[in-house]
Amino acid sequence: MSNWTFAASFPLVLLGLAIWGLTLWLSWTNWKRQASRRGVAILEGLRVLIVTLLIITLLKPERVQQIQRTEKPNIVVLHDTSASMTTSDVVVSNQVVSRAQWVEGVLTNQFYAPLEAGAQIEVHAFAQYPPLDNSDSTNAIEGTDLSLALDGTLQQFDDLKGVIVLTDGDWNLGLPPIGVATQYRDRDVPVFPIAVGRQSPLPDVAIDDVDAPAYGLLGETISIPVRLRNDFPREVTTMLELYDGDTQLARKEVLIPAETELQDAIVWDPKETGTLDLTVKIGSEPDELLADNNESSFQIGIRLETLKVLVVDSKPRWEYRYLRNALARDPGVQMNCLLFHPGLATGGGRHYLSAFPSTKEQISVYDVIFLGDVGVVPNQLKESDLELIRGLVEQQSSGLVFMPGRSGHQQTLAESPLADLIPVVLNDERPQGIGLQNESQLSLSSLGRGHWLTRFDSDGQKNDELWRQLPGFYWSAAVEKSRPGSEVLAVHSTIRNSWGRIPLLVTRPFGSGKVLFMGTDSAWRWRRGVEDKYHYRFWSQVVRWMAHQRHLSETDGIRMTFTPEVAEVGDTMNFQASVLDSSGYPAQSGNVLATITSPSGRSEKIEFALSPGGWGVFEAAFIPQEEGQHHITVRAEEYGRKLEADLQVTRPLIEKIGQPINRQALQEIASVTRGQLAGTEGLVEVIAALKSMPEPKPREVRLRLWSNPWWGGTLLLLLVIYWVGRKIVGLV
Repeated sequence: MSNWTFAASFPLVLLGLAIWGLTLWLSWTNWKRQASRRGVAILEGLRVLIVTLLIITLLKPERVQQIQRTEKPNIVVLHDTSASMTTSDVVVSNQVVSRAQWVEGVLTNQFYAPLEAGAQIEVHAFAQYPPLDNSDSTNAIEGTDLSLALDGTLQQFDDLKGVIVLTDGDWNLGLPPIGVATQYRDRDVPVFPIAVGRQSPLPDVAIDDVDAPAYGLLGETISIPVRLRNDFPREVTTMLELYDGDTQLARKEVLIPAETELQDAIVWDPKETGTLDLTVKIGSEPDELLADNNESSFQIGIRLETLKVLVVDSKPRWEYRYLRNALARDPGVQMNCLLFHPGLATGGGRHYLSAFPSTKEQISVYDVIFLGDVGVVPNQLKESDLELIRGLVEQQSSGLVFMPGRSGHQQTLAESPLADLIPVVLNDERPQGIGLQNESQLSLSSLGRGHWLTRFDSDGQKNDELWRQLPGFYWSAAVEKSRPGSEVLAVHSTIRNSWGRIPLLVTRPFGSGKVLFMGTDSAWRWRRGVEDKYHYRFWSQVVRWMAHQRHLSETDGIRMTFTPEVAEVGDTMNFQASVLDSSGYPAQSGNVLATITSPSGRSEKIEFALSPGGWGVFEAAFIPQEEGQHHITVRAEEYGRKLEADLQVTRPLIEKIGQPINRQALQEIASVTRGQLAGTEGLVEVIAALKSMPEPKPREVRLRLWSNPWWGGTLLLLLVIYWVGRKIVGLV
């Protein structure tokens, strides 16, 4: 059935008739004035036709067609098959089954059978990983896209009577489903979500994430950060253990508060080089229902590297002497010193330099530079030296340690090229620092308690106690506050200002490198009673932490760093390749190309771009699409340089087992679509509600002639013909 309707008011109709009558009178008059010529008569008739069509358009004519349904309407049953549906928290006949098992049971029993008399039932599974492009769907991130499932159903069926969704509501991909729910409301199609599962988490202790580094150095204490979760309504004490196969490498006791997450770390001293497959485990609780998330495996490479360190100071103070001895005795460190004796020549002897490295080629070999009580003063550092240090940290991923002293020379660095690198704001009114009559100590901040640099014991509580027992200091730098972007690891135990306690151990990232500020000159006193136990360990950890990024991958004449070290599918990996020419100078031009081979064997080529600054650094980015080990080959053919490395890519775990249902999202969908939310026991009520619904109304199709482009094009064509015709017959 069809009919025409007009959306015009009565005054508008009268106006249209008046215009039409006036046009008819003007056309008749004009025809008579032109001696009743035939051509004029045709043009005037065309004008009357155009005006008539315009008036009809003004009345907004629409052709309304009612399409009667000859088939049963559709009721679609969507059931979630994502990983979260394997959670076992549904009680059936006094037995606990998984959400997926419950769904499979009600589908097998055809719970929707009472609806088949009045509707066509369509059952569809939905889950996750629709590829965002034309790539292989097996490489996409696993998750649940509830919005896509609802939208696809709405687009596929024109005569929907209702939709039943069997799910836990755990959507973690795609758009919020509330947006699609509004489209259901516009179509007058209700959605009936069936919430499958518990509203509270299962009693569970789990390892949520292990953020292990890509490699470690032999002789280095490696810290492996772990995120633990406790869903019990009580605190849980468990053992955190590290295994290489069946061999236990490390263990520690952890206390996880009730119903919360805990960020902790387990430390380990590797004894041999090579690539190791390690596993982090926690113990199971007697009443824990999910034990398969109590361990996580990862791969790490252990290497033997020699780190190059430069120590620069102005006086052979105690801090300098003991630091020099600690680094000289470290088998993994190759050290050079530069000592500016006041009024004398620079220090000489084993490991000593006669002058500061004055070129990029000379300074770029150093992984870490220690700047003691030196500055831009006569017979010490020059502005050009500081420019080299800044470029080394920013472009070459090296580390820089500020260790001010009582002469106050470092105060001059606040107006130098290193100003942006200093992690703190110094008090320029007290360049010689703050002397004390009584001993003070470094007090760890909340961040410092868990930081790798300040970890002397794997047990956090014992580590805090050790720091409180360490010998203190009688002098510190005059610090106002930390700078934005810096991380305060330790503060002065007694002195504070308007900003709070004075920060004395502070780190700061700069470019691709790291910076550390040590605001006391008494770390050497930590040797009291224990010799080198803590003093050596602290500076060893500082050197290795700062040099870590530089040694991710290197070979003769080329070094590559990348972040993050272990990427997830879809992350952007940023690469920096430092290339030397055949003479050992940083490359200033040329092409650097890389080939990345994914685990499936697919290869992708990327081109590096030269970074400004003259340090021979080339940059590129890559977004991995597959999980597993990728192999990268970097070539600088012009200089005969080639580097190969392996990249670890993991798949982000966003589909978690054991989480409670998302009842709020399902309630919003039901409310917006005028449906009904029910639990696993409410299927009967949902079936009754669908049966009582009236039959869908006939589908209405409207043809809006007044806004149809073909109609507008026809009017435009007639106007063109009329204008050209006036020129032909001689009318102006």
